[in-house]
Amino acid sequence: MIDEDPQLAHEHALAASRSAGRVGVVRETVAITAYAVGDFALALRELRTHRRITGSDEQLPLIVDSERGVGRPDRALEEGRAVDRSSLSVPVRVQLAIAMSGARLDLGQTDRALQELEIPEADPDRAFEWSPALFSARAAVLEELGRSDEAAEWERRAEIAADALDAAAGVADREVIVVEEIELIDDEGGVDVASGVIPLEGNDVAVESADDDASEAHDEDVIEGDGDDRADGIEPAETVVEADVEEDGR
Repeated sequence: MIDEDPQLAHEHALAASRSAGRVGVVRETVAITAYAVGDFALALRELRTHRRITGSDEQLPLIVDSERGVGRPDRALEEGRAVDRSSLSVPVRVQLAIAMSGARLDLGQTDRALQELEIPEADPDRAFEWSPALFSARAAVLEELGRSDEAAEWERRAEIAADALDAAAGVADREVIVVEEIELIDDEGGVDVASGVIPLEGNDVAVESADDDASEAHDEDVIEGDGDDRADGIEPAETVVEADVEEDGR
């Protein structure tokens, strides 16, 4: 509902909070819907209440982004630096990096905005659920720096990652998706059933289920620093989807 009618979703969340205001997930839902309709002050209040009730920092990127929304990028950076990033899940760390980068841009600190995005998860040859937003955020900062060619390349990589993930979404329920170069497709475009490889149209890549790679992203270290970053439209933390992308010609 929030994607189709965020205002209606927000009204439902507010109604639920009147009868279940001490339930963490209810306050979280109010915060997310408030953010979606642009009420950043309410989103901040509800996010802090949710964190107090649950002890969770999973919505920290939304807190940082909401501080930006109310015109306090300095405060946004303080919020992001206050938490040990190694304690966060990989998707949350990536979203936080994007939010912090956005706060740097708000302050006119373009070089530092790019530094915020220099994280291990920004691997141009692999596509995770968070990759399209991360690559696009990097492209936007590079454009601000006048590095248009690099910006265009990162935006292209964002599109490739998004296409691969969209194509993989209908394959089956999974937490991890690995995208590999097609080597097992026969001349008629058939699929090697034993391998589980399925061709993707328009890209020389295929999608394969692989749960054993799920821990890779969670074990990667995040670059230390006082960084924070953001791009408009930070999403609440969701299940990780992972994919290896081999581009055409590589």
